Amino acid sequence: MAKIVLMGSPEFALPSLEGLLTAHEVLAVVTQPDRPAGRGKALRQSPVKQMALAAGIPVLQPGRLREPAAIESLQAYDADLYVVVAFGQILPQAVLDLPRFGTINVHASLLPRWRGAAPIQAAIRAGDAESGVTIMLLDAGLDTGPLLSRRAIRLSHDETGQSLHDKLSELGADLLLDTLPGYLTGERAAQPQDDSLATYAPQIKKEEGEIDWSQSAVAIDRLVRAFKPWPGTYTQWDGKALKVIAGRAGDGEAMPGEVVEASGTVAIGAGAGLYRPDALQLPGKKRLSISDFVNGHRDFVGARLG
Repeated sequence: MAKIVLMGSPEFALPSLEGLLTAHEVLAVVTQPDRPAGRGKALRQSPVKQMALAAGIPVLQPGRLREPAAIESLQAYDADLYVVVAFGQILPQAVLDLPRFGTINVHASLLPRWRGAAPIQAAIRAGDAESGVTIMLLDAGLDTGPLLSRRAIRLSHDETGQSLHDKLSELGADLLLDTLPGYLTGERAAQPQDDSLATYAPQIKKEEGEIDWSQSAVAIDRLVRAFKPWPGTYTQWDGKALKVIAGRAGDGEAMPGEVVEASGTVAIGAGAGLYRPDALQLPGKKRLSISDFVNGHRDFVGARLG
């Protein structure tokens, strides 16, 4: 049983924290500071903080881990190992060097493919046949450290950012607990990454969710699924940002962004093929099925989006 400090913030880290609480001694968690959220801008605790407090685990919330006070607080725990799961800050070398067994990370891709902040969305947008999780040793680079273990899963044809997030969250926790015993005894050695195979998944900006109808219907379908639930996808119609909640790619032809009737439903022209929306939502309105949306907006068919 190792003495561990877990660093994580969002829901993705919860299965890993829960697993560590059953198999090891979690000395503390480090998570992002409480942030204003919602219309009232009330401070909201991270999911990791909420679980840690419920378990009676001390919580540290440094604004920056580079601050001397934060490093001193960590040093006082004298941990065997740090485990990082979607923490949200880059760890300085002074922190990486503190625990006797180093710092390991649960990363939501099959490294070296999709290093960076948004590997889940990147895998779906690229049409990857598989994704997975990697347990790695952290170094000063961006997901460049040596690998301890990887585990892959196949992506379904209707995979979304949310569904893949949930699968990899559980898979990462399982792989973490399977990997730790061999690593802590020295039986499992880390292997360097092949940097020539590296691809990158930078942090997503909300404006990336605007649909470019000159792209193929397949690419648009992947974008919509990858960005569900966040940041979501949208297009411009009648001076409003119309959210495209769900849909699918299909055959056919129309001008990019043109809304047409097709096979008893509605489709939108793309650079190649037609995109067939299943659900749409106007600002301040509820989500509607495509049939209900068209019934309530008779001028939608024949419109040009974007």
